[in-house]
Amino acid sequence: MDKLKVGRRKAAVARVSIKAGSGEITVNGKDYKVYFPLPYMQNKVEAPLKTAESEGRFDITVNVFGGGVKGQSEAVSLAIARALIADNAEKRPALKKAKLLRRDARVVERKKTGLRKARKREQFSKR
Repeated sequence: MDKLKVGRRKAAVARVSIKAGSGEITVNGKDYKVYFPLPYMQNKVEAPLKTAESEGRFDITVNVFGGGVKGQSEAVSLAIARALIADNAEKRPALKKAKLLRRDARVVERKKTGLRKARKREQFSKR
C-alpha cells in the first residue's frame, strides 16, 4: 500500500502505512512496545490487527504527533483499522462491530473569558 491512512484522537494525529511483511510495528522510528510502554496502550494498538485476524501479516509504519501518549495510541488504533480496510474491505464488518472505526470526537473544551477554566468559576461570596 502506498496511501497513508490517518487516525485522530484529542490533539493527536497518526499517519499509518502498511505493507506485506513480518508483523513489525514501528512508531516514530521506534518499536511500538518501546514507544507505548504500558500494556493497555499496546493492546489498543494491536486491537485492529487481532480483530481482523491480520497479526504478523503486515509491516506497519506509523508517524504520530500531538497530544499525549494515550491519545496517540488511540489515534494509531483508528489509523491501523482504516488501513486494514483499504487493504481488504471484507474486514470492515468485524472492525465496525468491535467499534474500532469510530472516531472519538471528544476534545478539551476551551477556556472561557471571566472563568478560571472552561467551566470553573470564582467562588461566590454573598457578602
